[in-house]
Amino acid sequence: QLQLVESGGGLVQPGGSLRLSCTTSGFTLDRYTIGWFRQAPGKEREGVSFISSTSGTTYCKDSMKGRFTIFRDNAKNTVYLQMNGLRPEDTAVYYCAASLRTRLGLCVPMTYDNWGQGTQVTVSS
Repeated sequence: QLQLVESGGGLVQPGGSLRLSCTTSGFTLDRYTIGWFRQAPGKEREGVSFISSTSGTTYCKDSMKGRFTIFRDNAKNTVYLQMNGLRPEDTAVYYCAASLRTRLGLCVPMTYDNWGQGTQVTVSS
């Protein structure tokens, strides 16, 4: 059974850092694209970043480039999202998800079939 479990969220001050983890099981990690998404209250779920053996890494918005880094450890079946320079507008529930698609539409939630339960990130002073 394919499972994804997020961890690492919490409360952090503006300018601070967090590293989110997406621990997977039940499938071969490097066969899938793993995406990170987030959803703030009252807003739609949006793509943050994804990592794929075919497409490499992509950051879905310019505001994330240079602040966020996605990487994976196949030996630990885990994908990480390192977030630096956090801003209040980064506050959201962060989800990871898996898709067999490796090209096109990878920042779109509909592309992904399997989701974790989410982890809350709050950026506030």
